[in-house]
Formats: sequence, structure tokens, C-alpha cells
Amino acid sequence: MALYDLFDVPDLEAPVLVGAFEGWVSAGSAGTATALHLAADAEVVASFDADELFDYRVHRPTVDFVDGVISRVDWPSIEVRLQRFAERDVLVLHGPEPNWRWQALGSAVAELAGRLGVVEFVSLGGIPWAAPHTRPTVIVTTASRTELIDEDATPPEGLLRVPGAVVSTIERALTEQGVPAVGFWARVPHYVGGVYFPAVLALTERLGRHLGISIPVGSLVENAREQRDQLDRLVEEQPGVSDVVEQLEQVFDAQGDVASGEEIAAEIERFLQDVSGDE
Repeated sequence: MALYDLFDVPDLEAPVLVGAFEGWVSAGSAGTATALHLAADAEVVASFDADELFDYRVHRPTVDFVDGVISRVDWPSIEVRLQRFAERDVLVLHGPEPNWRWQALGSAVAELAGRLGVVEFVSLGGIPWAAPHTRPTVIVTTASRTELIDEDATPPEGLLRVPGAVVSTIERALTEQGVPAVGFWARVPHYVGGVYFPAVLALTERLGRHLGISIPVGSLVENAREQRDQLDRLVEEQPGVSDVVEQLEQVFDAQGDVASGEEIAAEIERFLQDVSGDE
């Protein structure tokens, strides 16, 4: 039984598949908010079987009642939407990170990519980082081959062992099929909750440069500016947090986008202590 349904798809010209999932490696909703921005008003060309992928006790459907009567049930879903930027076809794969059958999903996405003629896979996400919101968002780049990483990119150095994400499982399945892959991961300040718009803007612009296309940013610039102003005011109201942000600025300015694990851990520990003390 197929894990996905493929709908009517127009002829595609060297499409790229962009993937982002809610959950792990989605700090500040950076990847998923970028995916939603890319796929705004785009048609669904494929969807995956939610019953096979989700534990509904974890990803509960949303139920609407009108005058005591159920009028709508929204189930969690993983979909692929088709968006065209200039003459570039972009397929956007997004949804919550599933609870089950990751390897089967990876194989299904690889099969679907083969049917649609996908020439590249791009992962998007966010990682919590000891970074100040007052500095530009750093994008970390990963790839299926070293030569796919641009010279001016920021890749992780040495061995990096982290808990896996479904987007990595999908990337692995695609690369085994011969599809090259890159990943762009925004470093999101660890003290920011909700959508972090500067990261969404940075990812959108980075993806556009990578694909050689102009992706409209819409309201992202204004959203990022307003959020910066809000964070500035919140930090000023909490002296302990203000001190931490100042320390993070000093580390960022002294070492650019490179900080040791010990420095990161120390700053996070100081931040948590300050917050606990304020509370």
C-alpha cells in the first residue's frame, strides 16, 4: 500500500524539493515558518497517509464545534506543495515530524522525488544557540558532499553527533538514490520563544541565493524589525537577561560565528540561573 497520494502535477522543470518539519531542529519555527512562507497559496500535489505516521495522542486533531455540533476536524498532515518562482519549480515538503515509520517515509519521499524528477533536496531548520538577537542570524550549512558547501558557508566542524530528525532520514534516502542535498540551519537565540522572524528571513534569502532565484519576502522584513524592537524592550526590562545578551554580543563580536561548546554551555547556564533568580 502506497504511503502517499499523488495528485495532478503539471510538467516540472528540474524541480528542487525543500523539506522542513515541526519538532526537532525547528527552533524558533525557523524551518517550518520558512516552508509555509514558500508554499503560501501553493497547490497540494501530494499528501502522506497520516494514519500510518502519527500518534494522534501526541498530534491531536483540532475539532471545531458550532452551537455544540462538530463542524470540522483538522488532522495533522504531511504535504508537498508546488510553488513557482520565476522559472524555477520548488516543491515544499512540510508538516509535523511523524511519530512512526520514519524509514518508510524516507523511502516514500525518495520514490516520489524520482517520479517528479527532483534534482536536489534542501533541508531547512533552526537550532537553539547562545546567540544574541542583536546580531545577524548565522546560517549553518550541511551537505551530502563536501563540494556542495559554498566556500563562504559556515559548516559544523569535526564530528557532530546529535539526535536524528526525520528530515535527515529523508535526506539519507534521497542521497542513496543519487539526489544531492544541502541543509540550511538558522541559529536561533535560546531565549526566544515562538516564531523567530529574523531566522525565517535569513533562511528565505539564503535559499534564494542558493537556487539563484528571487523569493519575495513579503512582510518578513517588517515582522523581523518589530520582533527586534519587542525583544529589545523585554531585555531592557530584565537586567539579568540584559547582562546575558551583552555577554553573548561580546562572544559573537570577538569570535564571529564560532564559539566553543564550553562557552555556549556557560552562557546558557548563566542565562538559566538569571531567569530562575528573577522568577
